[in-house]
Amino acid sequence: MDFELTEDQLSIQDLTQRVCAGFDGDFWRGHDESAEFPHAFHRAIAEAGLLGTAMPEEFGGAGLGISEAAVMMQEVAASGAGMAGASSVHMNIFGLQPVVVFGTDEQRNRMLPPLIRGDEKACFAVTEPDAGLNTAAIKTKAERHGDSYILSGQKIWISTAQVADNALILARTSQPQAPEKPTGGLTLFYTKLDRDRVELQAIRKMGRHAVDSNVVFFDGMEVPAGDRIGAEGQGFSLILHGLNPERVLIAAEAVGLGKAALRHATDYACERVVFDRPIGQNQGIQHPLAQCWMALEAANLMVFKAASLYDAGNPCGAEANAAKYLAAEAAFKTCETAVQTLGGMGYAAEYHVERYLRESFIPRLAPVSPQLIMSYIAEKVLGLPKSY
Repeated sequence: MDFELTEDQLSIQDLTQRVCAGFDGDFWRGHDESAEFPHAFHRAIAEAGLLGTAMPEEFGGAGLGISEAAVMMQEVAASGAGMAGASSVHMNIFGLQPVVVFGTDEQRNRMLPPLIRGDEKACFAVTEPDAGLNTAAIKTKAERHGDSYILSGQKIWISTAQVADNALILARTSQPQAPEKPTGGLTLFYTKLDRDRVELQAIRKMGRHAVDSNVVFFDGMEVPAGDRIGAEGQGFSLILHGLNPERVLIAAEAVGLGKAALRHATDYACERVVFDRPIGQNQGIQHPLAQCWMALEAANLMVFKAASLYDAGNPCGAEANAAKYLAAEAAFKTCETAVQTLGGMGYAAEYHVERYLRESFIPRLAPVSPQLIMSYIAEKVLGLPKSY
């Protein structure tokens, strides 16, 4: 059992830190205020070859694993980019794993290289207003007409749709054949977003303004049959291949966000002098910050346990979900503590921690709620009756 980063992981960490050094807190605060997508950052990450960290080498990737991608994404968030920086590249890192695993040779050669090079951006269109986490209840339809499908329906909370060229879309092509398999009939597509047949409504939200979230309306959008990934009706099983990596990466990003907040708080506690002593000398400041460090480190161990299990091809559902839960809670508590440590200045935008606190709600809410994770652990790990 070795807790040290490998040579590849250290190289990824160093490269990510060097890229992120060109985008300081003022860059991210400015993009948060302007709600402008960080195109320059996305381009820099792509030019460094980091978008392909977990993609096969034959398509231009580095051929590494989710563990290395987690190292990268944690460093992005920890640099001060937070969830905004992580979300600007998050989908491109893991989202096309179903194409990597289940796509044809033609699809992989056509779809993966532009994403890895940063020439194209992708979004992930699964969630619907009336379905929530009950994916079996989605209503978006894809009806076959000759060599194409006609896509109609509505998706919600679709990140980066305003800037995306393509979308990974889960839609219903038929009704489930058996009640015990309600996800039957769902089919996966990776296709161009036809802006003439897609309406986007940006959602005004609490934070992460630099990366858009949207309601997406598909109005008879034509999808070539060649853009279907896998067989009809097998889409749900295909996206499951990307769910555990997504949880691992979200967890890694949450730990990184917490580290950024903790760094700001400890620096301020050393510099801020009240009653002729730095406030960090007071145990009332020290103890909460120490607790935050311990919680982040503990969550990080679960992140990399889950990542290593996934990369080894072993089951990791419980560990990936636990990592997401623990990291999100630790990040939220750390960001809250950072604001409290800075006091009134913690409420000021120029000190960044208020932005981190707003962004810390993201890993708590998405891509799965903490309550559903606890229900999953109760059922799958503890053997308790299913509650949902």
